[in-house]
Amino acid sequence: MRRITRPDAGGTPVADRSMSIGVIAARFGLAPQVLRRWESAGLLAPPRDTRGRRRYEDADLFRVAVILRAREAGFAVRDIRDMLDAGAPSVRHSAMERGRVVLIRRIAEARTALDMIDHALDCDHEDFTACPHFQSMVAGRIGTGFRRPR
Repeated sequence: MRRITRPDAGGTPVADRSMSIGVIAARFGLAPQVLRRWESAGLLAPPRDTRGRRRYEDADLFRVAVILRAREAGFAVRDIRDMLDAGAPSVRHSAMERGRVVLIRRIAEARTALDMIDHALDCDHEDFTACPHFQSMVAGRIGTGFRRPR
């Protein structure tokens, strides 16, 4: 965190606890371009210093963490923006509901994939891909009309 002094509203110098884009990006393991993209998409609006450089503050740290969690859950950028910035509670609620539906689907897909991996690890067949149960799990992902290889 860079410490510089700047005058407060009354003209008294105070420590500036703001952070650069590079510091924030490194803190979250992101490339600075990600933060710039989120700014372009309306997810972030960090204040600028007198030279026009972004200066992230504690509130921005919290917002980046919320954005990351929402992205990890599968939220679309538009839904994150609505969730964070919409004035109407109904808009926020709708965005969260859409994200919830996506997350439930992703969890179900991950559970199915984990079941398939667990079966392959525990399978008695020398080649797990030859196992009829494993093949039926894979066929379920392919859809109707698939005939298992012999």
